[in-house]
Amino acid sequence: MATTRARSGTIPSMESSGDQLKNNTIIVVLGASGDLAKKKTYPALFGLYRMGFLPNDVKIVGYARTKMDDAEYHKRITSYIKKPEGDAEFDGALEKFKGFSSYISGGYDDSESFANLNAALEKIESEYKSKGKNRVFYLALPPSVFIPVAKHLKEQCHVAEGSNRLIIEKPFGKDLESARELLSSVKEHWTEDETYRIDHYLGKEMVKNLLVLRFANVALNAAWDKNSISNVQITFKEPFGTEGRGGYFDEFGIIRDILQNHLMQVLSILTMERPVSFSAEDIRDEKVKVLRAIPPIEREDTLLGQYVGANGKPGYLDDDTVPRNSNCPTYAATTLWIHNPRWEGVPFILKAGKALNEAKVEIRIQFKDVTQGIFKDISRNELVMRIQPAEAVYLKLNTKTPGLQTRAIPTEMDLTYKRRFTDAKIPEAYESLILDALKGDHSNFVRHDELDVAWKIFTPILHWIDGQNGPKPTPVPYPYGSRGPKEVEAFITKYGFKRQATEN
Repeated sequence: MATTRARSGTIPSMESSGDQLKNNTIIVVLGASGDLAKKKTYPALFGLYRMGFLPNDVKIVGYARTKMDDAEYHKRITSYIKKPEGDAEFDGALEKFKGFSSYISGGYDDSESFANLNAALEKIESEYKSKGKNRVFYLALPPSVFIPVAKHLKEQCHVAEGSNRLIIEKPFGKDLESARELLSSVKEHWTEDETYRIDHYLGKEMVKNLLVLRFANVALNAAWDKNSISNVQITFKEPFGTEGRGGYFDEFGIIRDILQNHLMQVLSILTMERPVSFSAEDIRDEKVKVLRAIPPIEREDTLLGQYVGANGKPGYLDDDTVPRNSNCPTYAATTLWIHNPRWEGVPFILKAGKALNEAKVEIRIQFKDVTQGIFKDISRNELVMRIQPAEAVYLKLNTKTPGLQTRAIPTEMDLTYKRRFTDAKIPEAYESLILDALKGDHSNFVRHDELDVAWKIFTPILHWIDGQNGPKPTPVPYPYGSRGPKEVEAFITKYGFKRQATEN
């Protein structure tokens, strides 16, 4: 009997890219001496180079205040690039990568420094054999310098003939007012079409897969509403604390750091209506629509926690870089409600915490109870999508136990990526997003109105935590290395979640 191979379906609107940069391109990494650049940006650029996705004869220029020669620069930008076992071509590729990567130092708030940067870029461009100049500016910088850098780049380094693209990292402000100030200041100099606001969760394989899982499967889509779903949890867990970086974290807290951006992006894709196409604006239009249906979070729908020392590990307040008696939450659970016909009455519980028992990001959709009568004490169905680590999708179903007894037991239909797609290399989120920016595809970047609506949802609760509307709340303590505050179980139960017999 002849075997048939699975046929790949196409998604034309997702595959058609915008104005892809193929030649005459310089990628400028501002903040090249910092942690983000060396841990994420440069390894992603090297990964794209190895896979052949960077433009032809691309040049990478690092820019930062730090004074260093090319040898120090090359050592720094390659320090987090790992050599795969048995890769005979790695060393040669790394040397070539260093060969088209150079460095220039300068300030962030004076025009003279950016004029020097522009002179260095023009020197590279003077050797181009064809017309057109394309410049991609990646701001691996703290938000405090976004505005002056965006201004000086436009005034000194913006090219008339060609493409200019500005990639900005989060955080985009601290609340609605500061975000609007940042947005309007950047938009004074850079158009929305030129601006790419990165939330790296939008580059994660399982988040990108959500659109296909939802809209390419009738079996799933039919049950994707309030009639079938009881509650939804989106969970982020980190097994480490601030570890000496508490000064930075204390300024933002877990809600700004994780919930308002990463988890809200996941929520919007999970709940949006089917777009007209998978082109950038159609997707982002639907995300904004669903976010606009979410009212600001209420205090009674919020649980805040802060880790304390345990298992030989220090507590949050034991970190010398954290202000004494800080009420900054290192754990937060918040419940959101979507007031539209599809989702009215379904609680969406976002949970995020540091210093927990494991590293995990997952979506857990719990369906309603099956009609009783012929059944008793039967488990609920659950659809779980694990974003990291070890990407997976599994559906918890009830089935008859094998044998002569007629009992129902919960079991799983399991799609674990590393078992099913054994030969596939799952790209890093930053590889995926930088490639999207080079293609001119805005689908997985945050639009200005999307950001504005997300801040409206969270700002009241953030002002409460900051003490702007009366006394500050006191987070409940939880031990380092635990599953979080003991109060979490009652919190999620209040919104209809039922712990399954096999649940961990």
